[in-house]
Amino acid sequence: MNAALLAVAKPEPQPPAYIASGNECALFEHAWRNQLPVLLKGPTGCGKTRFVTHMAARLGLPLHTVACHDDLTAADLTGRYLLRGGDTVWSDGPLTRAVREGGICYLDEVVEARKDVTVVLHPLTDDRRILPLERTGEQLAAPNSFMLVVSYNPGYQTLLKALKPSTRQRFVAIEFGFLPQEQEIAVVAAESGLSPERVRPLVGLAGRLRALKGHDLEEGVSTRLVVYCATLIAAGMPTADAVLAGMIEPLTDDADVKAGLLDVARAVIG
Repeated sequence: MNAALLAVAKPEPQPPAYIASGNECALFEHAWRNQLPVLLKGPTGCGKTRFVTHMAARLGLPLHTVACHDDLTAADLTGRYLLRGGDTVWSDGPLTRAVREGGICYLDEVVEARKDVTVVLHPLTDDRRILPLERTGEQLAAPNSFMLVVSYNPGYQTLLKALKPSTRQRFVAIEFGFLPQEQEIAVVAAESGLSPERVRPLVGLAGRLRALKGHDLEEGVSTRLVVYCATLIAAGMPTADAVLAGMIEPLTDDADVKAGLLDVARAVIG
Protein backbone atom coordinates (compact mmCIF):
# COMPACT_ATOMS: atom_id res chain seq x y z
CA MET A 1 0.00 0.00 0.00
CA ASN A 2 1.17 3.51 -0.80
CA ALA A 3 2.88 5.21 2.18
CA ALA A 4 0.88 8.38 1.55
CA LEU A 5 -2.35 6.41 1.82
CA LEU A 6 -1.15 4.86 5.06
CA ALA A 7 -0.51 8.32 6.44
CA VAL A 8 -3.99 9.47 5.48
CA ALA A 9 -5.57 6.39 7.06
CA LYS A 10 -3.80 6.88 10.40
CA PRO A 11 -6.41 7.85 13.03
CA GLU A 12 -6.17 11.24 14.68
CA PRO A 13 -5.00 11.18 18.32
CA GLN A 14 -7.91 11.48 20.75
CA PRO A 15 -8.06 14.24 23.37
CA PRO A 16 -7.24 13.09 26.92
CA ALA A 17 -10.37 11.81 28.65
CA TYR A 18 -12.32 14.49 30.48
CA ILE A 19 -15.83 14.42 31.97
CA ALA A 20 -17.48 17.83 31.95
CA SER A 21 -19.45 18.91 35.01
CA GLY A 22 -21.10 21.88 33.31
CA ASN A 23 -20.65 24.13 30.29
CA GLU A 24 -16.90 24.68 30.82
CA CYS A 25 -15.90 23.12 27.47
CA ALA A 26 -18.25 25.35 25.45
CA LEU A 27 -17.24 28.42 27.48
CA PHE A 28 -13.54 27.73 26.92
CA GLU A 29 -14.07 27.25 23.17
CA HIS A 30 -16.02 30.50 22.87
CA ALA A 31 -13.27 32.31 24.80
CA TRP A 32 -10.61 30.94 22.43
CA ARG A 33 -12.56 31.88 19.30
CA ASN A 34 -12.97 35.41 20.62
CA GLN A 35 -9.35 35.79 21.83
CA LEU A 36 -10.29 36.06 25.50
CA PRO A 37 -7.91 34.97 28.30
CA VAL A 38 -9.23 32.42 30.78
CA LEU A 39 -8.72 32.01 34.52
CA LEU A 40 -9.37 28.59 36.07
CA LYS A 41 -9.87 28.48 39.83
CA GLY A 42 -10.47 25.52 42.06
CA PRO A 43 -8.94 23.17 44.63
CA THR A 44 -5.81 21.12 44.04
CA GLY A 45 -6.33 17.99 41.99
CA CYS A 46 -9.86 18.77 40.80
CA GLY A 47 -9.00 18.51 37.09
CA LYS A 48 -7.92 21.99 35.97
CA THR A 49 -4.75 20.83 34.21
CA ARG A 50 -6.49 17.81 32.66
CA PHE A 51 -9.19 20.19 31.37
CA VAL A 52 -6.65 22.46 29.65
CA THR A 53 -4.85 19.46 28.13
CA HIS A 54 -8.17 18.10 26.88
CA MET A 55 -9.22 21.41 25.35
CA ALA A 56 -5.85 21.98 23.66
CA ALA A 57 -6.12 18.58 21.97
CA ARG A 58 -9.78 19.13 21.14
CA LEU A 59 -9.00 22.47 19.47
CA GLY A 60 -5.84 21.15 17.81
CA LEU A 61 -3.62 23.71 19.54
CA PRO A 62 -0.03 23.40 20.84
CA LEU A 63 0.10 23.58 24.63
CA HIS A 64 2.90 25.37 26.49
CA THR A 65 2.57 24.57 30.21
CA VAL A 66 4.48 26.40 32.94
CA ALA A 67 4.35 25.20 36.54
CA CYS A 68 4.70 28.44 38.49
CA HIS A 69 6.81 28.62 41.65
CA ASP A 70 8.34 31.18 44.03
CA ASP A 71 11.44 31.73 41.91
CA LEU A 72 9.67 32.06 38.55
CA THR A 73 10.45 35.46 37.05
CA ALA A 74 9.19 37.36 34.05
CA ALA A 75 12.44 36.52 32.24
CA ASP A 76 11.73 32.81 32.71
CA LEU A 77 8.53 33.34 30.71
CA THR A 78 9.71 35.80 28.08
CA GLY A 79 13.32 34.70 27.53
CA ARG A 80 16.88 35.84 28.08
CA TYR A 81 20.27 36.14 26.41
CA LEU A 82 22.47 33.05 26.77
CA LEU A 83 26.09 32.29 25.96
CA ARG A 84 26.45 29.67 23.23
CA GLY A 85 29.77 28.86 21.66
CA GLY A 86 31.22 32.21 22.67
CA ASP A 87 28.26 34.15 21.26
CA THR A 88 25.40 35.81 23.10
CA VAL A 89 22.09 34.69 21.65
CA TRP A 90 18.51 35.34 22.61
CA SER A 91 16.45 32.33 23.77
CA ASP A 92 12.66 32.61 23.84
CA GLY A 93 10.82 31.58 26.99
CA PRO A 94 7.60 29.50 26.83
CA LEU A 95 5.29 32.53 26.81
CA THR A 96 7.20 34.16 23.94
CA ARG A 97 7.22 30.90 21.96
CA ALA A 98 3.47 30.60 22.38
CA VAL A 99 2.93 34.18 21.21
CA ARG A 100 5.18 33.71 18.18
CA GLU A 101 3.77 30.32 17.16
CA GLY A 102 0.21 30.40 18.46
CA GLY A 103 -1.40 27.92 20.81
CA ILE A 104 -2.25 27.91 24.50
CA CYS A 105 0.16 29.14 27.17
CA TYR A 106 -0.99 27.68 30.49
CA LEU A 107 0.42 29.10 33.72
CA ASP A 108 -0.44 26.62 36.47
CA GLU A 109 -0.82 28.12 39.97
CA VAL A 110 0.07 31.59 38.74
CA VAL A 111 -0.09 33.12 42.24
CA GLU A 112 3.03 31.15 43.16
CA ALA A 113 5.12 33.18 40.69
CA ARG A 114 6.84 36.45 41.51
CA LYS A 115 4.86 39.67 41.17
CA ASP A 116 6.68 40.83 38.03
CA VAL A 117 5.11 37.92 36.13
CA THR A 118 1.59 39.37 36.28
CA VAL A 119 2.88 42.71 34.99
CA VAL A 120 4.18 40.95 31.86
CA LEU A 121 0.76 39.33 31.33
CA HIS A 122 -1.27 42.54 31.39
CA PRO A 123 -0.63 43.67 27.79
CA LEU A 124 -1.66 40.20 26.59
CA THR A 125 -4.94 40.26 28.49
CA ASP A 126 -6.53 43.37 27.07
CA ASP A 127 -7.43 44.52 23.56
CA ARG A 128 -3.74 45.13 22.71
CA ARG A 129 -2.78 41.42 22.91
CA ILE A 130 0.90 42.28 22.68
CA LEU A 131 4.06 41.05 24.39
CA PRO A 132 6.75 43.75 24.69
CA LEU A 133 10.29 42.34 24.87
CA GLU A 134 12.37 45.15 26.29
CA ARG A 135 15.65 43.29 25.98
CA THR A 136 15.28 42.68 22.24
CA GLY A 137 13.30 45.82 21.42
CA GLU A 138 10.49 43.71 19.95
CA GLN A 139 6.77 44.11 20.44
CA LEU A 140 5.07 40.85 19.49
CA ALA A 141 1.43 40.85 18.46
CA ALA A 142 -0.34 37.66 19.50
CA PRO A 143 -1.94 35.76 16.59
CA ASN A 144 -5.61 34.81 16.69
CA SER A 145 -4.63 31.26 17.64
CA PHE A 146 -2.88 32.39 20.84
CA MET A 147 -4.67 31.96 24.15
CA LEU A 148 -3.49 32.71 27.69
CA VAL A 149 -4.83 30.46 30.45
CA VAL A 150 -3.89 30.72 34.12
CA SER A 151 -5.01 28.75 37.16
CA TYR A 152 -4.86 29.04 40.91
CA ASN A 153 -6.30 27.56 44.09
CA PRO A 154 -8.31 30.22 45.99
CA GLY A 155 -8.00 28.10 49.15
CA TYR A 156 -4.27 28.85 49.33
CA GLN A 157 -4.59 32.61 48.88
CA THR A 158 -2.98 34.87 51.46
CA LEU A 159 -2.32 38.58 51.56
CA LEU A 160 1.10 37.87 50.07
CA LYS A 161 -0.11 35.36 47.46
CA ALA A 162 -3.30 36.50 45.83
CA LEU A 163 -4.31 37.77 42.42
CA LYS A 164 -5.08 41.47 42.52
CA PRO A 165 -8.57 42.46 41.36
CA SER A 166 -6.97 44.43 38.53
CA THR A 167 -5.45 41.15 37.27
CA ARG A 168 -8.45 38.87 37.92
CA GLN A 169 -10.74 41.19 36.01
CA ARG A 170 -8.69 40.76 32.84
CA PHE A 171 -9.87 37.14 32.50
CA VAL A 172 -12.97 35.14 31.81
CA ALA A 173 -13.16 32.91 34.90
CA ILE A 174 -14.28 29.29 35.23
CA GLU A 175 -14.68 27.82 38.70
CA PHE A 176 -13.91 24.13 39.22
CA GLY A 177 -14.93 21.88 42.05
CA PHE A 178 -14.94 18.17 42.67
CA LEU A 179 -17.25 16.12 40.48
CA PRO A 180 -20.56 14.72 41.76
CA GLN A 181 -20.06 11.30 43.32
CA GLU A 182 -21.19 9.15 40.39
CA GLN A 183 -19.07 11.11 37.92
CA GLU A 184 -16.02 10.96 40.18
CA ILE A 185 -16.47 7.20 40.55
CA ALA A 186 -16.51 6.87 36.75
CA VAL A 187 -13.35 8.98 36.40
CA VAL A 188 -11.41 7.13 39.10
CA ALA A 189 -12.46 3.73 37.73
CA ALA A 190 -11.44 4.67 34.20
CA GLU A 191 -8.08 6.13 35.30
CA SER A 192 -7.11 3.36 37.72
CA GLY A 193 -8.64 0.20 36.24
CA LEU A 194 -10.38 -0.58 39.54
CA SER A 195 -14.04 -1.57 39.26
CA PRO A 196 -16.65 1.11 40.05
CA GLU A 197 -17.96 -1.04 42.92
CA ARG A 198 -14.54 -0.99 44.61
CA VAL A 199 -14.01 2.69 43.80
CA ARG A 200 -17.29 3.77 45.39
CA PRO A 201 -16.15 3.56 49.06
CA LEU A 202 -12.92 5.41 48.18
CA VAL A 203 -14.89 8.30 46.70
CA GLY A 204 -17.17 8.21 49.73
CA LEU A 205 -14.12 8.50 51.98
CA ALA A 206 -12.80 11.38 49.89
CA GLY A 207 -16.07 13.22 50.44
CA ARG A 208 -15.82 12.72 54.20
CA LEU A 209 -12.22 13.96 54.26
CA ARG A 210 -13.08 17.02 52.16
CA ALA A 211 -15.66 17.97 54.77
CA LEU A 212 -12.77 18.38 57.24
CA LYS A 213 -11.10 21.11 55.17
CA GLY A 214 -10.61 24.20 57.29
CA HIS A 215 -10.81 22.20 60.51
CA ASP A 216 -8.16 19.52 60.80
CA LEU A 217 -6.95 19.83 57.20
CA GLU A 218 -5.71 22.72 55.07
CA GLU A 219 -6.95 21.02 51.91
CA GLY A 220 -9.28 18.11 51.16
CA VAL A 221 -8.22 14.97 49.33
CA SER A 222 -8.00 15.50 45.57
CA THR A 223 -9.44 13.33 42.84
CA ARG A 224 -5.81 12.74 41.82
CA LEU A 225 -5.08 11.13 45.20
CA VAL A 226 -8.18 8.95 44.92
CA VAL A 227 -6.90 7.76 41.53
CA TYR A 228 -3.49 6.99 43.07
CA CYS A 229 -5.12 5.02 45.88
CA ALA A 230 -7.34 3.07 43.48
CA THR A 231 -4.35 2.35 41.22
CA LEU A 232 -2.46 0.82 44.15
CA ILE A 233 -5.45 -1.36 45.03
CA ALA A 234 -5.86 -2.44 41.40
CA ALA A 235 -2.18 -3.42 41.42
CA GLY A 236 -2.77 -5.76 44.37
CA MET A 237 -1.97 -3.65 47.43
CA PRO A 238 -4.25 -4.20 50.47
CA THR A 239 -6.93 -1.53 50.69
CA ALA A 240 -5.88 -0.30 54.14
CA ASP A 241 -2.27 0.19 53.02
CA ALA A 242 -3.33 1.91 49.80
CA VAL A 243 -5.65 4.30 51.65
CA LEU A 244 -2.90 5.19 54.13
CA ALA A 245 -0.31 5.80 51.39
CA GLY A 246 -2.62 7.36 48.82
CA MET A 247 -5.19 9.34 50.80
CA ILE A 248 -4.02 9.88 54.38
CA GLU A 249 -0.26 10.40 54.46
CA PRO A 250 -0.26 13.09 51.71
CA LEU A 251 -2.75 15.21 53.68
CA THR A 252 -0.95 15.74 57.00
CA ASP A 253 2.19 15.14 59.04
CA ASP A 254 0.41 15.61 62.35
CA ALA A 255 0.20 12.27 64.18
CA ASP A 256 -3.04 13.12 65.98
CA VAL A 257 -4.75 14.35 62.84
CA LYS A 258 -3.53 11.27 60.97
CA ALA A 259 -4.99 9.00 63.63
CA GLY A 260 -8.32 10.80 63.34
CA LEU A 261 -8.32 10.43 59.55
CA LEU A 262 -7.60 6.72 59.88
CA ASP A 263 -10.60 6.39 62.19
CA VAL A 264 -12.74 8.04 59.52
CA ALA A 265 -11.30 5.70 56.88
CA ARG A 266 -12.05 2.62 58.97
CA ALA A 267 -15.61 3.83 59.58
CA VAL A 268 -16.24 4.39 55.86
CA ILE A 269 -14.32 1.49 54.29
CA GLY A 270 -14.12 -0.99 57.14
